[in-house]
Amino acid sequence: MSKRKPKITIQNIVASVSLNQRIDLQEIVEKFPQTEYNPSVFPGLVFRLKKPKTATLIFGTGKMVCTGAKSEKESRRAVEKVVKKIRSEGIQIKEKPVVTVQNIVASAELGGEIDLENLVYKLRKVMYEPEQFPGAVYRMDDPQVVFLIFSAGKLVCVGAKKEAQIYEAVDKIQKLLEEKELIYYP
Repeated sequence: MSKRKPKITIQNIVASVSLNQRIDLQEIVEKFPQTEYNPSVFPGLVFRLKKPKTATLIFGTGKMVCTGAKSEKESRRAVEKVVKKIRSEGIQIKEKPVVTVQNIVASAELGGEIDLENLVYKLRKVMYEPEQFPGAVYRMDDPQVVFLIFSAGKLVCVGAKKEAQIYEAVDKIQKLLEEKELIYYP
């Protein structure tokens, strides 16, 4: 059992969405002038929400990408809200959107100092080049995530598809650091 409970914060969830139909982006721009659309620069339209604070990219193919949510539930809620707003203006969306979480980014604080110099020798799949970047990069196989590990005991975890994977991965890395005597608690 770990000495400390890590403080984990989900920073961003990226979800892809399929509407299974084409969408007229120009019609959305006309009905929602606050959207951002400049097809000569980028083929997608940006639909921002204040609550939950997200940005949803909408493409003419009927594909969407929602970013900025802090939970899987919030991500789905944001997509549903965007679709509901579009429908409210008479734009046909026939099916329920299919939402798939692609990536979850989280930060964690372990509350101890991590010995990055010895991390390279005691763990496999670690890259540490302090003259290039102040953190070590560690690739975990199960769950399949990547960590940025900093000497101050802070981590960034990317690549998870479910929130539970973040908690599992942070727990696993903390235990590993403790077993290998790579973390020192004040």
